[in-house]
Amino acid sequence: MKHAIIKKGLILLLPVCLAACTKNFDELNRDPTRPTEATPETLITGAERSASDIIYNNFVNGRVGMLYAQYWSQSQNESHSQYMLEESSNNLLWNLYSTALTNLDEIIKMHNQDPEAVPANEAAIANILSVWIFQVLADVYGNIPYSNALKGLENFTASYDDAAAIYDSLVNRINTQLTRFDESGGNFRSGEKIFNGDIAKWRKLANSLKLRIGIRMADVAPDKARPIIEAAIQDGVMTANTDNALFPYLSAVPDQFPFNQESGTGIPNDYLVSKTLVDYMQSIQDPRLPLYARPATSDSVIRGKVYGLGAFGNDYTFYSYPGVRPYSPTFPGIIMLKAEVDFALAEAAARGFTTGSTAQEHYNAGIRSSMAFWQVTDTAAINAYIARVPYLQSDWRNRIGSQKWLALYMQGLQAWFERTRLEFRKPGGESLFVTPGTILDQSVTAGVPYRLTYPITEGNINSENYNAAGAAIGGNTKGTKLWWNK
Repeated sequence: MKHAIIKKGLILLLPVCLAACTKNFDELNRDPTRPTEATPETLITGAERSASDIIYNNFVNGRVGMLYAQYWSQSQNESHSQYMLEESSNNLLWNLYSTALTNLDEIIKMHNQDPEAVPANEAAIANILSVWIFQVLADVYGNIPYSNALKGLENFTASYDDAAAIYDSLVNRINTQLTRFDESGGNFRSGEKIFNGDIAKWRKLANSLKLRIGIRMADVAPDKARPIIEAAIQDGVMTANTDNALFPYLSAVPDQFPFNQESGTGIPNDYLVSKTLVDYMQSIQDPRLPLYARPATSDSVIRGKVYGLGAFGNDYTFYSYPGVRPYSPTFPGIIMLKAEVDFALAEAAARGFTTGSTAQEHYNAGIRSSMAFWQVTDTAAINAYIARVPYLQSDWRNRIGSQKWLALYMQGLQAWFERTRLEFRKPGGESLFVTPGTILDQSVTAGVPYRLTYPITEGNINSENYNAAGAAIGGNTKGTKLWWNK
């Protein structure tokens, strides 16, 4: 393959750029190391790293995802768990457009300009990563810039596409890439960190993302979801934890997992595990609990703090911090896990779709996959746990939902999406989640936001399309349901 180089002012987002943003958010949009030459290898590294850094940054995963999923409570300031949205979080997430998506789009353009220099496999990988990011954005906001996005200086005021139509386009985009993947073809010589260019694994991820798209629309559009899901299964989704799509972080600064960078010493200060999570895991004797939460520093007991409580009588050392491993510098940025695939297959089977196995078999596999990811290896303990939380078809939404929620720990955004989509409870129907004692945004009438409002800066720059998008979805509020929730 020829060594493709372009000479433009691209944002590669070298690791130091986003490592700094957790401490100095105002520095995010200034990159003093911006290069004048970019190769597909540097572009793909920048895209993968910046996307993972943003999605797993404290501003996004901590103050939004992990709180809205009700995994964590805030240690002192309760405003985020009472649904006050900081624009720093919002702007950071929206910057996926100007960072990762811009890099990926450049790779695609380079392929279109010179397919010999930039092979189809490279463009296909860039497209699959774009699908992942665009779905995240559509699931956070609803209608978003899509078909006219990424025009750079040519268009600062992109129109917003209908989120359901974006889903259709993402499925078509995946299908196109599946025809382009070629295990014997050229590929990135370096720089692709998720699978190191392994096309067989990229193909499985593509189908697994297709499964995620299909299952998310299953309530509102089951007839459309079924063929999407069944085609993904037939072509091949993740089948082992070795297929997990993970961005690798390193122990050395500045290449560490974002939460480790945020806490500095590796000990979190902003968050405590929620009473919701701890009490439920204790009630079912979940062996992952000591990995999800640390003993309280005051008395070595794992104890959760009531979510969104506001003022409280105990010192926060009376409660448990999140576990040691999630704050490890080498904890990975998760794009998708095999455990999520298993639970999506379980749900598909429960709905009567063809999956090749029963809902119970997929459900049990999901638990085992999650245990393996969290390094729980005691087979007898895992078997006993499965016996304590058995699958029951008549209660499938609660059974699958609660176990999928546990398996999505640390994937705050995805867990939040599934919480609002499935509206699951504990097995048997008892409430799992609690409503904060105070809700600072009165549009949130369901006790949890369904979406984030569009960034205020977008309204200042692109006001006409911003206002039209809010009207099209039924109001630019956190209480407005997304199309797949309606």
